[in-house]
Amino acid sequence: MLTKTILESQLIKLEPMTLAHLNDFYFAGKSPKVWQHMPTNRCQDKATAQAWMQIAINEMSQGQQLAFITRDKVSNTVVGSTRLFRLNQQDKTIEIGHTFITPSYQRSYVNSHAKFLMLQYAFEVLGMVRVEICTHENNQQSRNAIIRIGGTFEGILRKHRRSPCGYSRNTAIFSIIDDEWPKIKAHLLKSGKSEEEFCYVSS
Repeated sequence: MLTKTILESQLIKLEPMTLAHLNDFYFAGKSPKVWQHMPTNRCQDKATAQAWMQIAINEMSQGQQLAFITRDKVSNTVVGSTRLFRLNQQDKTIEIGHTFITPSYQRSYVNSHAKFLMLQYAFEVLGMVRVEICTHENNQQSRNAIIRIGGTFEGILRKHRRSPCGYSRNTAIFSIIDDEWPKIKAHLLKSGKSEEEFCYVSS
């Protein structure tokens, strides 16, 4: 069971999602570029964004997922969202996903910090042995980003996800396992970032 937690580095803060974040969430995700490789534009309007957020909030209250708002601490701006979900407590696996970053903060420190914080929390606090990260087969930018943080490409799941309009997408699946985490962690820290800068805070 997952409990609400704040994960925080010197540069970003992952805050548990609430409807108080609606306006900032919608503004961060309103660019169509954010959703070009996703089956549904979750921020096509505020009503759609609110409905999607409410589902996540409901599942958080049941301990099924951790849905975060991603806040850039430098500008104190909400720049996206991400989640830990699909927890399998028996097999000690979890997935990182439903991630979006507003275009002006893509290819910045935001993604690496967020992934570091969630991976550290998954392996070192939750005791997971496997973390999965999935993306659209054709989303090369996302696939490259996952590889850069140490994800291992495992293959393509055909017709893996289905949108409300009936569109089926092929999914590229990546994973990081607990045996790899110490080396991946060291590599991320060596990339010019101190452990203090990446450290998490839970509450």
